Amino acid sequence: MTDIALPEDETDAGYVTPAMAQFIEIKAANPDCLLFYRMGDFYEMFFEDAEIASRALGITLTKRGKYMGRDVPLCGVPVHAADDYLQRLIALGHRVAVCEQLENPAEARKRGSKSVVRRDVVRLVTPGTLTEDNLLDARRSNFLAAVARQKGSDGAGDLFAVAWADMSTGVFRLAETATAGIAALLARIEPRELLVPDNLFDEDDLRRTWKASSSAVVPLPRAFFDGATAEHRLTTFYGVRSLDAFGTFSRLETTAAAAIVAYVEKTQVGSRPPLDAPARETIGGAMAIDAATRANLELTRTLSGERRGSLLAAIDRTVTGAGARLMADRVASPLTDPLQIRDRLDAVDYFVAETTLRARLRADLAGAPDMARALTRITLDRGGPRDLAAVAAGLSVAARLAEDLDGIAAAGSEIARIVDGLKSAPVALGQHINATIDDELPLLKRDGGFVRRGVHADLDDARALRDESRQVIAALQQTYADLAEIKSLKVRHNGVLGYFVEVSPANAAAMMSEPLNRTFIHRQTLANAVRFSTTELGELEGRIASAAERALAIELSIFASLSADIIAAGETIKRAADMLAALDVATSLAELATAEGYMRPKVDDSLAFHIDGGRHPVVEQMLREEGQSFVANGCDVGGDSAGKLWIVTGPNMAGKSTFLRQNAVIAIMAQIGSFVPARTAHIGVVDRLFSRVGAADDLARGRSTFMVEMIETAAILNQAGPRSFVVLDEIGRGTATFDGLSIAWATIEHLHEANRSRALFATHYHELTALSERMPRIVNATVKVKEWKGDVIFLHEIVPGAADRSYGIQVAKLAGLPRAVVDRARSVLTELEKTGGTNTAGVLDDLPLFSVARRKTVAEPTQADPVEQELLTLLDGLQPDEMTPRAAQDALYRLKSIRARMEKGQT
Repeated sequence: MTDIALPEDETDAGYVTPAMAQFIEIKAANPDCLLFYRMGDFYEMFFEDAEIASRALGITLTKRGKYMGRDVPLCGVPVHAADDYLQRLIALGHRVAVCEQLENPAEARKRGSKSVVRRDVVRLVTPGTLTEDNLLDARRSNFLAAVARQKGSDGAGDLFAVAWADMSTGVFRLAETATAGIAALLARIEPRELLVPDNLFDEDDLRRTWKASSSAVVPLPRAFFDGATAEHRLTTFYGVRSLDAFGTFSRLETTAAAAIVAYVEKTQVGSRPPLDAPARETIGGAMAIDAATRANLELTRTLSGERRGSLLAAIDRTVTGAGARLMADRVASPLTDPLQIRDRLDAVDYFVAETTLRARLRADLAGAPDMARALTRITLDRGGPRDLAAVAAGLSVAARLAEDLDGIAAAGSEIARIVDGLKSAPVALGQHINATIDDELPLLKRDGGFVRRGVHADLDDARALRDESRQVIAALQQTYADLAEIKSLKVRHNGVLGYFVEVSPANAAAMMSEPLNRTFIHRQTLANAVRFSTTELGELEGRIASAAERALAIELSIFASLSADIIAAGETIKRAADMLAALDVATSLAELATAEGYMRPKVDDSLAFHIDGGRHPVVEQMLREEGQSFVANGCDVGGDSAGKLWIVTGPNMAGKSTFLRQNAVIAIMAQIGSFVPARTAHIGVVDRLFSRVGAADDLARGRSTFMVEMIETAAILNQAGPRSFVVLDEIGRGTATFDGLSIAWATIEHLHEANRSRALFATHYHELTALSERMPRIVNATVKVKEWKGDVIFLHEIVPGAADRSYGIQVAKLAGLPRAVVDRARSVLTELEKTGGTNTAGVLDDLPLFSVARRKTVAEPTQADPVEQELLTLLDGLQPDEMTPRAAQDALYRLKSIRARMEKGQT
C-alpha cells in the first residue's frame, strides 16, 4: 500500500520518517483542507484528518507508527473509489487537498535508497469548484460566488458586488446591489460555496446573511479582494490587454470577479478552466424576489428543502441536464423586458403548434450529452474518452437540430438565435472525433483501448504485438523456416537469450554458412540443439516488451491532440451547448403547455394584472394525482396609474393562501416566457414580487413568528412600488386581536396610498372590508363556502363580497378536535358575540364550568336529510364506464338540481 513504511515499533519521539515529514510539510501548506496523500493505490490520511474522515465516511481508523511519542491515526481510501468518498466529504462541507505522486518509486530510488517519492497537491476539491459528473447534480448549477463591499460615505449606504461562476460550465456573471439586496441576490444564485473577505465574515449582521445563503462560506484574506490588482489579475487570466472588450465594470465588480479568479487558480493549482468572460447583470433586468418570497412561494424547493412540490418540479419537462439548469435559472430570475419575454413566448407558441417537429426535436435532445461540462473537464485535463464522445455526440445532435430548424424563424427571434448557435457548431470536429475513437470506451484515458483500429498504423502494430505476440512469432518462425528451408526450425524464448531460433545440430552447418549466416547469428550450441539470434528478433523482443506502454503512449498522444482541437474550438462548442439548452427549455415549455392546457399570456409594460380562470400548477397536479379537480379563479388587480388591492376574506382551509400564491406564480411563469395555467392572462411587467404567506420563526436569532412576520412586512412596505405585485396573508395574527387588527389596517392604508402596488391581502379580520367604502382601489373578495348541518363545505371559489365570520370552529371540528372542545367553543363564541367581546369576565361567570364528563360518548341519532339521501342514492347508482352520453348528461342535470336545492336550504 505504501512505498515507504512507517515503523511499527518506533519509540524515538524525535524520529520522523521521510514520508511522514513530507506529509507534515504539505499539510502545513494546506491547513484548512483534509489532505488526500497518495501512497501507491491508496489516498492516506493521518492525524486529525484521519479522525475526521473516519467519522465522516464510516471507515476504520487504524494507527501506523509513532510521532512525537504518540500513535499516528491513519485511514485511507482506494484511489479507484476516491470520487465516491470525495462526494460524501464535500456534501458534509469539507474541503480536500488531493496530493498525488509525481514520480514512481523506481524513479525515487535512483536518487538514493532512502529517497521519498516526490508528491505535491495538484488540486483543492471544494463545493464550488467541482467538475466531475459523479460529484455534481446534472440538473442544478454549481455556483462559486464572491462578495466585495464598498463602504458608504456621507450617510450613503454600503454597496456590494457579487461575482458568481459555475466552473463546470463556464458561466461567469457580476452584479452590484445595495445592502438591502444582498440577501435576495444570494438567495437567487444559491451558491454552493461563498467567498467573503475575512473582515466581512466577522461582522455580525453580515454573518447572518452568509449563514442564510445555505452555502459553504469561506473567509479569505483581504489580498484576494485587492481592488488595486483586480484588473491586472483578470486581464492576465484571460490573456487580454484590457477588460474593455468584455464590457464596462466598476472597480467593485472587478474586485469580486478577481477574487473568483484567484480562488480558482489556487484550487486548480494553476490550471485555467474555460470561464466565460464576465457578464454584467443589471438588477432591474430581472424580477426582484427576496429570500422570504422565494421560500414562501417554493419556487425551486419546498419549505422542507425538497424539489418535489416546488414550482420548478411542476413545470420542468426538460430532457437534458443543461436544459434543466437553464430552466432553474429562468425560474430564479424572471425577465422584466416585455420584448425579450415575447420572443420567448413566440418560440413556445411555435413549438406548441408544431407537434410532430417538437416530438422529433425532443427525441434528439434526449440523446445530447452535457457538452459544457465535458469541455471543462477536457480543458482542465480531467477528461476521459467518454468526454470526447460527449462532445462529438453533442455536436452531431446540434447539426441535426440546426437542419430541422433551418429557415423557420424570422431574424432576431429566439428560434433564430438558437439556430445560429447550432449552425456555428464545429460539426467536422465531431465527425473527426467519432472516426477516431471506438464505440466502447473506458472511463479513464489511462486504461487505453479507446482509439479505433486503422486510425494509427504504429498503434495497430503495437497492439498486435501486445495482444497477438504468439501469432506474430509463429508467422516469423514460418518465414525463417522457408528462408532456411528447414521445416523443424523453431523460434523460442528464455530469460537469458530472449527470443532465439533453434535448429538441430544436423542443420546447424547450413545456418552458419553463406548466405544464411548473414541473417542468423550463432549464440549457443547444446548437445541436441543449436541456437541463433537475428537482428529482427532482437528488435521484435524490445517492441513486444514495450508494446503495451507504446500503445498507451500513442493513444494518450491522440487523446491530447483531440483535446487540443476541442479546446481550440471551445467558444463555438460552448455556444452550441447553450443553444441546445435554450431549445430544450422552449420545447419543454411547449410540451408543458400542451399537456396541462396552459395558455399564452399577454405581457406588456402596462400596470395590468388580469387573470381569468387561474390555477396553481403545483396544487393542480397534486390534486389530479388524488383524482380531484382544481377550482379555477380569476384575479384583476391592475390599474391605469396604480394597482388595485383585493382584501380576501374567508375561513382557513378554504383556499385563500393557494389563491394568493397562484397569482404570484402565474406572474413568474409569464415573465420567464412560459404559458400559464389560466384561460386568459394579461400581466403588466412586475418588477418586484413580494410574498408574506405562512408562519415561520427564527429562534436562533431570537425572532418569534410575529417578529419574522413584521420584519418581512416592513421590507415590503419600504420597497414595493406601483409595478410591484404584493401578496400578504394574515398580517397581524401573531399578536393581540386589536393590535393585530390595527397593524393590518395601517398596512392596507400604506399599500393603497404610498406603495400603490397591485396587491392581494388575505385576512380573518373581516372588519377591514369596510375600508373599501373610503378607498377607491380596494376591492373585497371572499372564498365561497356552504354551511351544511353545522359543518362547512369549502367550494374554493373566489367571489365578490366579504365574509362575515371565519368559521374557525367548523374548521377545528374538521381537524378532529374532541367533541367536547368543539361544543364548548360554540358556547363560548355565542356568549362572546352577545357582549361584542368586551366583557370576558362576565362571560366566564355566565358559562358553566367545562367538564370532560359532558362529552357525549355515543353519537346521537340524526334524521336523514332527504336531499342528502337523494344525492347519495344518485352517486351510488352511477356506473361511469357503462353510461351513454345521454345518461351522463341527465345525471349532471340532476346533480345541478340537487346543488341548487342545497344552496336554497330546501328539503
